[in-house]
Amino acid sequence: MELIEIDGSAGEGGGQILRTGLALSMCTGRPMAIQRIRAKRAKPGLMRQHLTCVQAAVAVCGAKVEGAELGSQNLVFQPGPVRAGDYAFNVGTAGSCTLVLQTVLPALMQCAESSRVSLSGGTHNPMAPSFHFLERSFAPLLRRLGVGLDLELRRLGFYPAGGGEVSAVVHPAISGLQPFELTDRGPLQDAYAECLAPALPSGVAVRELAALARALGWTGEQLRSPAVLQNEGPGNALLATLGYAHVSEVVTCVGEKGVSAEQVADAVVKEIRAHQASEGALGQHLADQWMLPLALAVVDRGGAASFTCTALTEHATTNMWVIEKFLPVRFNVTRGDASSCVRVVGASPIAQTKVGGGNEALAVSLGLLFPLAGIAASTRGAPA
Repeated sequence: MELIEIDGSAGEGGGQILRTGLALSMCTGRPMAIQRIRAKRAKPGLMRQHLTCVQAAVAVCGAKVEGAELGSQNLVFQPGPVRAGDYAFNVGTAGSCTLVLQTVLPALMQCAESSRVSLSGGTHNPMAPSFHFLERSFAPLLRRLGVGLDLELRRLGFYPAGGGEVSAVVHPAISGLQPFELTDRGPLQDAYAECLAPALPSGVAVRELAALARALGWTGEQLRSPAVLQNEGPGNALLATLGYAHVSEVVTCVGEKGVSAEQVADAVVKEIRAHQASEGALGQHLADQWMLPLALAVVDRGGAASFTCTALTEHATTNMWVIEKFLPVRFNVTRGDASSCVRVVGASPIAQTKVGGGNEALAVSLGLLFPLAGIAASTRGAPA
């Protein structure tokens, strides 16, 4: 098959290009080559968490790979058949384990059988979706597509120690992915804040929650300090959850040494106010992460689907660019004063066949064949 070539310095030039490329290479069966990986980062090339993403993809589909080593800025990835099974991946540092999950999830959610994925690493990182974000914002949208994603937080993991543990069970869409419109968040039904501060003085949580409550006018019933274990720290994350009728937004700020409790609270308050000032259904981070699953659903069914969001970051527009390299879809963006609308348009209706319980072909469109890496039978206990 034709090799997809990707410039890792394009757009925002970060690790998202690698993760989306790996995910879609597995989903379509198309080999890819990435040059200048993470070229716009202070330390370019594969860091530990990015290398774990590559290794996880290799485990799930038995890919042949070149350049999979720390610091490498070039990678060639030739996928094999995707297999459902029981997998365990350890970042080995405080790097985000949620990003590793999002790398393999698109392929596993199209298998014929369920998969279990155990991950170790960071669960609440400054530059990655937190566990609670995946659980409350991302997973419910996947369920509306038809995919079950059951998440369990077994242990918190913060920088620099890491050691967090997350379990995920992926239940594929039995009747195929079902795209849907999401242009209205609906009325606000719940709003609350939580402070996670294991192995830190109790005053940290008290000050962060108090500062947030003063700024937003929230009451004591909306402020929570979940039970944590001291050996899960030291660490700190302040979370605010806004539960709307059709979608939930989770804002997270991870505390750092030298940053006061009031500054942590202020960062969360600013993001909440920006979200509330917009009419977009999805926050800017959820919009970025929602693009790939929705595009796969549009390819699966044909037609188009739209969502609105509070803002479109360069991270998001770069993600669109990578997705369009692999899938027969186009992203049409309309920017407004109060929100932006993203419409994902499929090139043509999709024909599917089932082989070995899974999808053998994603699409015949634009004169090109996009076969899904042959989805093989479940291999419980010993991933190939």
